[in-house]
Parts: sequence; structure tokens; C-alpha cells
Amino acid sequence: MMLIEETTVPQGALPVADFKEHLRLGTGFSGDALQDGVLESYLRAAMAAIEARTGKILIEREFTWTLTFWRERDRQVLPVAPISAISGITLVDAAGGQTALPNDAWHFEHDMARPSIRAAGAHLPAIPAGGFARLGFLAGFGPDWTDLPADLAQAVRLLAAHYYEYRHDSAPGARGLPYSVNALLERYRSVRLTGGGRA
Repeated sequence: MMLIEETTVPQGALPVADFKEHLRLGTGFSGDALQDGVLESYLRAAMAAIEARTGKILIEREFTWTLTFWRERDRQVLPVAPISAISGITLVDAAGGQTALPNDAWHFEHDMARPSIRAAGAHLPAIPAGGFARLGFLAGFGPDWTDLPADLAQAVRLLAAHYYEYRHDSAPGARGLPYSVNALLERYRSVRLTGGGRA
């Protein structure tokens, strides 16, 4: 299974000014904007880490997901949330031939934790042997920073600030997320089950 981010978070959606205020950086100087690119990179890194930890997409963007089999015959849970729309489902055979599934063959089940597609009939159309299914969808809480729940927005600020504070730390080894960030993310973490057909 492979998840590809087709569009990125636009620069205008990142709260650089808000982050500066959070860091209590001085303002009113001629070089105020010199750090904007650096601050933006820490915000993007923090968002990526939080999305990876929670499976929640923060700022809305488009994705493509490919998979070689359905985990359940009549239902497939999608890899991230929240998802606002499915743009299409295509079956690709081993020779590269493509068949778009008609909209009446499946329906989308909105769920903030485990969105899914479900078969309109007894089961989803079979994925060709040696081929795969390709799903396109739009995921995220919304297109703007203000669309994020307050606790997730604060988690991004705190983690980006942590990265900024330790930007010169070259010690080997990966650090875990700060306790304050983990506490904010706890209710968003999905429990993934193995062996029972659901992920």
C-alpha cells in the first residue's frame, strides 16, 4: 500500500506570524522576515510528525492511495482522516489497463476516526490479479490554519518550538515527542488492530 501526497500545504496556510508570537521573537526590525523560511520549515516538520503519529491530516490537501487487495470484501478503511471527498476509484490491471469504478458500485462513509468506502452490493469489485486499486481523495480538517481543532494547533506550535529550540542539537539518536505534545495528541491516536482484517 502506498499513500502519495499530491498537493502540499500552501505557504499562506502556515501560521508563521502566530508562531513568531508563540516564540516571543522580536518584531519591528528591518530583518523580521529573514527567519520566516526557517520557521516555516519547523512548522512543516511538526505537522508531518503529528500527522504520522495520529493518522490525521491537518491542512486540507489531495492524496492518492494504491493498494493490491481489500482488507474486507465489502468495506475498506482508508489510511488517514478526516476525509471530505473521494475523487474516484480506479482498478488497474497487470498490463496497465484502467477501469474507473462507477459511483453506484460503492459509497463513502464519513467518519472522523475511520472513514471508509463500502460496497453498494455484497462486495467491492475485485482488484485484478497483479494489479491494484487507486483511490483519490481530499483529506484534512480544512484549507486554513483556523480549521484545526485548538488542541492540534497547539500541539503543532509546541512541537515546532521544540524543534526550533533544539535546532543546533547534533546528538545522535531520535528523541521522542515532548510529553506536552503527546498529551495533546492522545485522543487522536487510532488503535490499529492486526489479524482481524481492520487497520
